[in-house]
Amino acid sequence: MNRKTRIRAALVTATALVTAATVTVGVSAAGADHQPKKPTKKQIAALFDGWNKTLQTGDPEKVTDRYAKDAVLLPTVSNKIRTNHAEIEDYFDHFLLNKPVGTKTKTIINILDNNSAIDTGSYYFILTDPKTGEKRRVDARYTYEYEKRGGKWLIVNHHSSMMPEG
Repeated sequence: MNRKTRIRAALVTATALVTAATVTVGVSAAGADHQPKKPTKKQIAALFDGWNKTLQTGDPEKVTDRYAKDAVLLPTVSNKIRTNHAEIEDYFDHFLLNKPVGTKTKTIINILDNNSAIDTGSYYFILTDPKTGEKRRVDARYTYEYEKRGGKWLIVNHHSSMMPEG
């Protein structure tokens, strides 16, 4: 190897080392401490548990607060698609009269990125008729799409439909 080739090889090696050091320093200086971490599947699953507990309060406003302002709700026991807070709260005004208690039977969670995830699967609700006190079970499929907005996980899309086969 002649002198020019050795100098060129040394410069290429030095440039690569400086680039690698810069990337490593950049990651440790701005890395995990400043970038949000991806949520765990357990954390996303817990969002349903919180929503379900909010149903138990019987307060449609508290339930609706778990939804983003621009959320869409395709509810289990209504044909109307709800596309704003007033419509979503109206649905829960009626649904909560049945004292719903939800139980998941199958859950599939996909973490999309640090601020979004999808929880889909099947669940059932035990509903209590407000007039007779009679209980009935409604089996359904669901999809919750969550986004972290302003540091808070909110439902941006919720689709729930009764199982087609009884």
